[in-house]
Amino acid sequence: MSVNYKTAFFERKQSELGVALNDIQKQAVLHTEGAVLLLASPGSGKTTTIIMRIGYLIEEKGVQPARIKAVTFSRASANDMKERYRRFFPGLPPVQFSTIHSLAYEVVREHFRKTGIDYQMIEGGGELERAEEEGPEHAPLHKKVILRQIFKSLTGENMTDDQMDELTTYISYVKNKMLPPEKWGTVKAGVPEAESILREYEDFKRSGHPKLLVDFDDMLTLGNEILERDTALLGKYQGKYDYMLTDESQDTSLVQHEIIAKLVRRHGNLCVVADDDQSIYSWRGAEPSYLLNFREAFPDAAILFMEQNYRSTTSIVDPANQFIRRNKNRYNKNMFTERREEGEPIGIRTFADYKSQTKHVVQEIAKSDQLSEVAVLYRNNSSSIALMNALDRAGIPFYMKDTDNRFFSHWVVEDILNFMRMTYTDKRTDILEKIHLKMAGYISKQQMAALKEIQNNESVFDNLLNYVKLQDYQRGPIVANRDTFREMSGMPPLQAIRVIRGRLSYEKALDKMCEWLGFRKEFLIGILNTLEEIADTLATMEEFANRLKVLESALKTSKRNKGDHAVTLSTFHSAKGLEFEKVYMIDLVDGIIPSSEDIKKNSAGDEALMEEAVRLFYVGMTRAKRRLELLTYQERDGEKVAESRFLSHIRTIVKPAEDSSEGEKLAAAFAAGDSVRHKVFGQGEVRGRHGDLIDIAFHQGIKTLSLQTCVEMGLLDVISSNSD
Repeated sequence: MSVNYKTAFFERKQSELGVALNDIQKQAVLHTEGAVLLLASPGSGKTTTIIMRIGYLIEEKGVQPARIKAVTFSRASANDMKERYRRFFPGLPPVQFSTIHSLAYEVVREHFRKTGIDYQMIEGGGELERAEEEGPEHAPLHKKVILRQIFKSLTGENMTDDQMDELTTYISYVKNKMLPPEKWGTVKAGVPEAESILREYEDFKRSGHPKLLVDFDDMLTLGNEILERDTALLGKYQGKYDYMLTDESQDTSLVQHEIIAKLVRRHGNLCVVADDDQSIYSWRGAEPSYLLNFREAFPDAAILFMEQNYRSTTSIVDPANQFIRRNKNRYNKNMFTERREEGEPIGIRTFADYKSQTKHVVQEIAKSDQLSEVAVLYRNNSSSIALMNALDRAGIPFYMKDTDNRFFSHWVVEDILNFMRMTYTDKRTDILEKIHLKMAGYISKQQMAALKEIQNNESVFDNLLNYVKLQDYQRGPIVANRDTFREMSGMPPLQAIRVIRGRLSYEKALDKMCEWLGFRKEFLIGILNTLEEIADTLATMEEFANRLKVLESALKTSKRNKGDHAVTLSTFHSAKGLEFEKVYMIDLVDGIIPSSEDIKKNSAGDEALMEEAVRLFYVGMTRAKRRLELLTYQERDGEKVAESRFLSHIRTIVKPAEDSSEGEKLAAAFAAGDSVRHKVFGQGEVRGRHGDLIDIAFHQGIKTLSLQTCVEMGLLDVISSNSD
């Protein structure tokens, strides 16, 4: 009787909604009592399964909706589940869908009200934006304002936006890992005095103001501490819900796990939905090991594997499934699809340089009739600016998933513009004051102060030479700088940037700043390279400055294009949960994906970062429904780069071993060096006839090739005719 009763539910929902669940999904719906870990592969219908499970609890088991709590880890996910529930079960009362932060804040707020503690939130709202517009005298009590003030007091410098990101990530990591103060110094931070800043920040929140100051991270740590201490409040919340469900649990931190574990301790009815293969947020404290050790916390838990992918074709699912098996620390899942159409094989393309990659992507996107079904994914946000520039020039609308205007206000961008301003007039002391420490000349702060006292409307360099006390070694560089700025007048912007980087020694200054202040050099150089790409083809520095304004405006307005006829640009991280007919994954080179840090740690025996990079690549691959292109290049900014080892792995998966014998013959043809390799690649006929074999050959590492083989393959004449 009970079986028929359960079957009737699924048949009724299939009739009403057109939703048919597979056997594993039905098990997940029916397993309502006790703990269950539902491991959901990409595209496996987890949200549908979650909502059906909630509907089953209410319609078939008679559970009151108010007794069910569904927790996720982003507001967007909570809203998505709420909307899906409303569509599936329009006649049922609402269920509580919320983020873990809002649940913790509910606990904190109730405890403070009960104990009479006066508190104030210092994060969120529009106060920070108003402060930045109106100036520091109007600064509110806001987390970032407080951190900037502490940083300035400890270092004597103003904090950059990048340092703010690094610092807030460091603080969140410490809080989410529940690290005691004596261990704060063990966490690496790319910001000077990070540990000291955190200590002063915590002291200020507790005692530097009449109210207790609380930020978003505190919601979690305080919520957990309160539930630990306040047994009456814990009992109230344990009795409030009979069933709890957590989604995207691979993104959950230790403190978040602790909160959920406390709340379900009484009844144990917890459904955890996660995919350990999509855990990509360890840098902000996520604990995927919680999933691997789930039965330690819940010994009687059921573990179900939702492995059927409904999103992608076999040609994408199978290689992605093989690729993720690189990782050792994971559940042994086997993602598959029953979609009958085979789909296009994964496209792998190697370009001479970064610019050729961008040109290809833009040309291909221009052919698409459905831009909303196209996405370009990359690891670093810095990749998006040059791409956005090219799309804007081609008149192709785009939606930027991670809108980040900070590129255009970054101090490196402002430095370059100030250098350019000096080419129009070298009489402005205020401009020289902003850049004098970032070029050869060794002008001290005292000398700069003396220069500012001179108001004769003459060249700042002539005034330095004629009226300011200088050391003998300073005169030569100052004269050289004066002459260089005058030579730059009217120079095209691309050439001007290269002069700034070289002759004016800006890049050397960046090297020193990276050494002293802990900036990431590759990031700063990336900004300069992007500026060069924007400057390319522009005639004047005025056009360059205007182009930056146009792009900044285009970036701001791109949010309006969401869901419209526009291509999506996104980092791998932000693309999780999304899907598109066609996906381009770009910049697939070692040093980016995996990053230099991933590679370094892995070489030292620490595999955690490399495994996360593998998961990140896997997330990117599994966004594609029908067409996936993986793009790499051989050179960027005049330097050779190696294609991503992940791409090399995919290559061996999608181009099987039967080609390897001919590939081995070809491999040694290029063992003589990259020059031969490029020359052969440049021959359209040879590339056309042997393109796949050439690709394989480069990844075989074979070092010998007979003369006879060259003749047989028709390569000898090509190599000879292109030899130096």
